[in-house]
Amino acid sequence: QVQLVESGGGLVQPGGSLRLSCAASGTIFSIYAMRWYRQAPGKQRELVATISSSGYSTNYADSVKGRFTISRDNAKNTVYLQMNSLKPEDTAVYYCNLQASWGQGTQVTVSS
Repeated sequence: QVQLVESGGGLVQPGGSLRLSCAASGTIFSIYAMRWYRQAPGKQRELVATISSSGYSTNYADSVKGRFTISRDNAKNTVYLQMNSLKPEDTAVYYCNLQASWGQGTQVTVSS
């Protein structure tokens, strides 16, 4: 059974940075693409970033392009989301995703 555990969320001021982590277990992590999603209150869950199994290919939502970076360490079964220049509209619960499996989410709040 796949388990995904996110960490690294918190409260940050606009313009600040956070790095989210998602540790995976119960699967051969290195053969799957990984994704980060987010869901703000009253809104649908949206795809933020995708990384290929090797880590060589990445894609981003237009809203975060140039500010967020997705990366992975297959030796540690972990995917990361580095978030810079954070804006209040980035406030959401962030989830990592592997195939049909989801983590519990980690809250990111951007506020002064």
